Amino acid sequence: MSGPVVTVGPMMRNVPYTADEKTSLHVSLDRHRDAVVWKLRGLDDEQLRRPMTPSGTTLLGLVKHLAAVEYGWFCETFGRETEPFPSDEDDPDVDMHVLPHETTEQILAFYERARAAADKAIEEADVETAGTAWHGATVTMRWVLIHMIEETARHAGHMDILRELIDGATGDHPEAATA
Repeated sequence: MSGPVVTVGPMMRNVPYTADEKTSLHVSLDRHRDAVVWKLRGLDDEQLRRPMTPSGTTLLGLVKHLAAVEYGWFCETFGRETEPFPSDEDDPDVDMHVLPHETTEQILAFYERARAAADKAIEEADVETAGTAWHGATVTMRWVLIHMIEETARHAGHMDILRELIDGATGDHPEAATA
């Protein structure tokens, strides 16, 4: 299942040195989000879906997972509208698995919609705005931003390794890339 090569243009942002807290956190999150999408650049469907670890981790599966957690943390936590995301009682990691009927384009669009919904939540809330996490704890937008920076950076790091294993490309943004 080869298919078209994903093309994603360079879009890395720099965290401003003197911005307010919410802007700094949001731009930091965007830098990691952009790295996630950039890691797909130039790969075809087969490469994006190729399991690269014994647990079956794929580049596209990580993007699907990040879309689901963006919706969960930024939208569900703060009582905002979300679209259905993957769940399966028999497979707690279904959000990380690309199903045969799911296309690369669908998963990338899912991530784009999740980011847009999250961005709207971030834009409209103060860092002190409180919401209820999926496990019942009260959390602030500040905490969710920090958590999602950590989550996205963690998975971007996984993607760094997977991408290097696929074609030797390294780096965290286009200017640092080598192949």
